[in-house]
Amino acid sequence: MSELTKVAEGRVEDGRETLRPKETRAISARIIQGLDGLDELSDAWERLAAQASTPMLDHAWIRACAETFSVDGELHLLAVGASPHLTAVAPLVRQRAVLERLELLGMNALQEPLDFLFSHPSALALLANALAQSGVPLVLDRLTMDSPVVGVLRSAYRRRGVVICRPSVGWPWIPLDTSWLQPERHVNAGRRSDLRRARRIADRMGAVTAEVMSPTPKELGPLLEEAFQVEASGWKGRKGTALASDLLRQSFYRRYAAAACEKGILRLGLLRIGGRAAAMQLAVEWGKRIWLLKIGYDEEFARCSPGTLLMLETLRYAAARGLQSYEFLGVVEPWLQVWTQQVRPCVMLRAYPANALGIAALVADAAKFTWRRVRRIV
Repeated sequence: MSELTKVAEGRVEDGRETLRPKETRAISARIIQGLDGLDELSDAWERLAAQASTPMLDHAWIRACAETFSVDGELHLLAVGASPHLTAVAPLVRQRAVLERLELLGMNALQEPLDFLFSHPSALALLANALAQSGVPLVLDRLTMDSPVVGVLRSAYRRRGVVICRPSVGWPWIPLDTSWLQPERHVNAGRRSDLRRARRIADRMGAVTAEVMSPTPKELGPLLEEAFQVEASGWKGRKGTALASDLLRQSFYRRYAAAACEKGILRLGLLRIGGRAAAMQLAVEWGKRIWLLKIGYDEEFARCSPGTLLMLETLRYAAARGLQSYEFLGVVEPWLQVWTQQVRPCVMLRAYPANALGIAALVADAAKFTWRRVRRIV
């Protein structure tokens, strides 16, 4: 596949693409298929991602995803501009199944929200036009509902295909202020009583300590092992969903944790009872927000709800640092509704080009969607 694919006409002003008539020189979107090409963009990517809405658009996250979840020929990062003037990126992989598709990188394995990265609407329009001209069906799961990508893709596919956009699962979050220095005040009286009882039980089990660490690269290894062991000792271990049982996802989180540690954004929370780790949290601090990636607790300490006790302390920590929000990620679950009713809504988007491949993918997806509805009804 060619390293450069012409997608639109334009020019560059101060590192930004501005659409112009065809007599000006063409702006191209590069298709990056290897880690070397991704690494060449690292500095420019970091500058572009500095104002990104989520850490999942940071180079460290994308690099760890590309190294872990893509094989030769699958990586399909569509980039507008080159270092040092990178202006837009679509982090995609090309799934070469019976019905070929372009999908968001790492989405199948991690299910965390992801979007396109861009500095200016015209750069995003170049990406959208390139995708519409590619002739390959596009699958974007868990875009934020207000993402500009939705409207731009609809415009790009007009008279070129069909775009379908439906609600997807959002993630819960808490808007923080100084009142969260005392997170107990944000739950009802019965829940506060439960928290006090849990703490008394924990105190009887041993000395209770909670710490949110920003470890150095030398400190990370043992702490990460301890956190993974805690996660595997609970229900996730029994169900086989803990990272200790999923070597591929474990490899991703090791890579990403190491990169986040180097950048100083990793936050590792541990609650210890009698010197033993009873609960863990793996998170990053990004854009004045805490982003919670993994949680777990040792069921030996289940009587004192160690995960909840650690949540209290990490909420207190985030408020003390003056952060704007606490992003739980994942999906809405009953235990999270104790803390918040706020949800960041997401959508799933499917784009089908007006060709044989697009029509076949549309028919296949429609049949799959109908069958799922029938099964639920039956």
